[in-house]
Amino acid sequence: MRGNGHRPALQAGDRIVIVGASLAGLSAAETLRAEGFSGQLTLIGEEPCLPYDRPPLSKAVLTGQVPADHTQLPRRHTLTGVEWRLGVAATDLDLADKQILLADGRAIEYDRLLIATGTRARPWFNEAEAKLSGVFTLRGREDAERLRARLAARPGRVLIIGGGFTGCEVASACHDLGLPVTLVERGMAPLVSALGGTVANGVARFQRDHGVDLRCQVTVTSLEGDAQGRLRHAHLSDGRILEADVAVVALGALRNTEWLQGSGLAVTRFGVACDAGCRAIDINAIVTDDVFVAGDVARFPHPLYNYQFLSLEHWGNAVQQAKVAAHNMICAPAQRRPHVSVPAFWSSQFGVNIKSVGVPTGADEVAIIQGSLDEARCVVAYGKEGRLVAAVAFNQAKWLEAYQRLIEQAAPFPPNLPGVDQPASTAPLPAAFPDPRELTHEATVILTGYDPNEQRVQWIPRQHAAEKPGTPVSV
Repeated sequence: MRGNGHRPALQAGDRIVIVGASLAGLSAAETLRAEGFSGQLTLIGEEPCLPYDRPPLSKAVLTGQVPADHTQLPRRHTLTGVEWRLGVAATDLDLADKQILLADGRAIEYDRLLIATGTRARPWFNEAEAKLSGVFTLRGREDAERLRARLAARPGRVLIIGGGFTGCEVASACHDLGLPVTLVERGMAPLVSALGGTVANGVARFQRDHGVDLRCQVTVTSLEGDAQGRLRHAHLSDGRILEADVAVVALGALRNTEWLQGSGLAVTRFGVACDAGCRAIDINAIVTDDVFVAGDVARFPHPLYNYQFLSLEHWGNAVQQAKVAAHNMICAPAQRRPHVSVPAFWSSQFGVNIKSVGVPTGADEVAIIQGSLDEARCVVAYGKEGRLVAAVAFNQAKWLEAYQRLIEQAAPFPPNLPGVDQPASTAPLPAAFPDPRELTHEATVILTGYDPNEQRVQWIPRQHAAEKPGTPVSV
């Protein structure tokens, strides 16, 4: 039965399967055991290693402070009796028979399923160029190990393609290593899709102050190698040619949902739609009872943002949403909890700690209400239709808890926080976000509207259809 709130309780012999053995999958497994689930628990992961922490990969690992193989996530003592199926990908989901098909041909049955397959790095568009020696993406531990080795060899110049958080963090690591670095960003400034143009212009200034060769409003059109297949040049849309020994493709992430195509779930490029309790939604907008979603692959409604669906790629969200999903998988209907925590993320680059609460990309105005953006020490408030929707701190993270409370209270914009170091003017400025259709390449938190699925169906009346009544036809 689906969507009726009366699914039967799990029995001792029932099986929960988690597809995705990373941060969200591990957090869910730990919560299930901590809350008393003693049945069969299986984690399926495409990578051959146990869950590890990803944020250090673009920071401490690249600079050599932490070896890539020392990033494994700690596990609670309560996580026992788990069947790990690592190094094999899920390829299909059969909702009717409650089965997951794996790449090795095996089928795994479940009573409850958690989808936590996360994201992968968007590859370079030209497959032949992507195979050149010196061209990298950065998502997994092996990616970081290979890139770290190449940077340690002291290349003449590193090219970063894309000015999102990963691209900026890699550029910062190159700066710390004393390597010449060029960052190419198609927008007006790095982080423009995540923070808006007004704030991103300040990011551009302190990157240039740290010696980054920053090329904005330009793209890389092709990569060129030598006869030995080693990267040598990058061709830009303005006609210029750059010499580079290493190129890091940092064009955002793709959600790992291909294995769910045709499953009947509401799947888009923004992820798998689910309700606030993490229950997956099917293509007819009906909530399922036995399939849940958590982490980067989830797309869920949030009451603070008028119940629009949110897609996030944040460490904290993966942990919190996985805990809610795990709790709701095994509790009585009356004990279910919604996932309504305020989104938060952080980044460290060029000696600046950037932390955010809320959804900056949902704003139309910003106001610098503490400190100075020119000095990279400030708090920027984001407003939408006169209401505070987000705050971003540059080396001022201690204030964010107060701003989070204001966001939760739907406080007026710009906010007034007594006792803070306010600049001479806190007048609102345009947020200056680019076209929302371009945000998916770099922004890690996106409001995606209300439609649970991109597919449209047309119900054919009985007298006009050879199919059985009520048959949906895609249009």
